[in-house]
Amino acid sequence: MIRLKKSKLLLLVSVLLSLVLVQLSYATVMNLSVHGGEEVTQSLNLAVEDHVLIKFNVIGGQSGNTLDFYLTCPNGTSKIAYVGVGSVSYNFICDEEGEYVLHFSNLGSSEDKFVSLDYEVQHYVFGVPQMLFLTVIIVIVCVAAVAVFIFMGKQH
Repeated sequence: MIRLKKSKLLLLVSVLLSLVLVQLSYATVMNLSVHGGEEVTQSLNLAVEDHVLIKFNVIGGQSGNTLDFYLTCPNGTSKIAYVGVGSVSYNFICDEEGEYVLHFSNLGSSEDKFVSLDYEVQHYVFGVPQMLFLTVIIVIVCVAAVAVFIFMGKQH
């Protein structure tokens, strides 16, 4: 009966750890339509030390596959700005927690443009990727649990 309870507890802990690990890093791919004379924004809620990679390609428009792109920080300042770009790959490390906003501006054109956006956010703890940090913690806890079971199983 005790082994059955331990098995159920181990299963529950394994499921919870799996759910936590799935949320550690995320990548998103999306397509945006930026109509002529308009601007489209995409918000990212980031924490300090998050590593972010942003890639996008502009598709469409007979006059060219370009638009203006800029990134604003939570305090409202512009982190980067590109004018008339068709493809961008940019990475940075967050130094301020909050909402970062990606701006795709097609104000200088009357043609619609399509943007293929791909961004990845990886969380860090103490300068170590959060996935690796939690994996080390899990291994330490498992080794300690096995040691406790071994010592509890020995007969005195």
